[in-house]
Amino acid sequence: MAVARLRSFGLLLVTVSETLGSSCRMRVVNGRESEVCGLEVQLEHSFELDNSIHFTKRGSLLWNPLLEGSVTLSQKQLTEEERTKMREIASLNGVYRIRTLRKPGFDEGSAQYATSFVPACSMVESHLSDHITVHMDLAGNIIGVSIVTVPGSCTGAEVEDVDLELFNTTVHVQQPVAAAVPETAAFIERLEMEQAQKAKNPQEQKSFFAKYWMYIIPIVLFLMMSGAPDAGNQGGNNGGGSGSGGR
Repeated sequence: MAVARLRSFGLLLVTVSETLGSSCRMRVVNGRESEVCGLEVQLEHSFELDNSIHFTKRGSLLWNPLLEGSVTLSQKQLTEEERTKMREIASLNGVYRIRTLRKPGFDEGSAQYATSFVPACSMVESHLSDHITVHMDLAGNIIGVSIVTVPGSCTGAEVEDVDLELFNTTVHVQQPVAAAVPETAAFIERLEMEQAQKAKNPQEQKSFFAKYWMYIIPIVLFLMMSGAPDAGNQGGNNGGGSGSGGR
């Protein structure tokens, strides 16, 4: 899982691609510029009251699948108009939506997106602090996105306008862990060795009776012989009882 946390001060990173795909950016590290290349994911957001949802660019995520933990994020600062709109949506119990491109299309209508949302009020009261998780399959394709705010409750607290300028975001890129592969070859090899061992020692393949018949037969004969006198005595006693009843 790759994780990145940063405070967005405008666009610190220069993007090359405007859609999902490979891209490179110039990142400032310790006062020096360095080029970072990888998979770029555009992040869009929307906060509307009605069904006429309109997404605009919030920022972009650059992730290098070959380098664990290599994920960078650049985000725009909210304008005064956007901050006012966010407050209005929050006061009317609206929702704040985000989306990422999952599968490109020939036009806007044919493209497929992964979307998620939270109550707009929680976004405001968290001072734009959120956790975003981008879910990918083993091939590196986006299959979903999720967002939560920290904290996630709405209490009606007053928030200053300066606290709604910059996003404070933690990003996770999560891929499934490949399941353990069964050791089929080793099992077959062990089974073949056992069969070969049995072929060399056919005596081991005999049944339980074939191995121990010389012990089983005497025990059975002894039980049969010891039970015969008891059966005769019981017959005699029964006969005597019947005779007495006749007299």
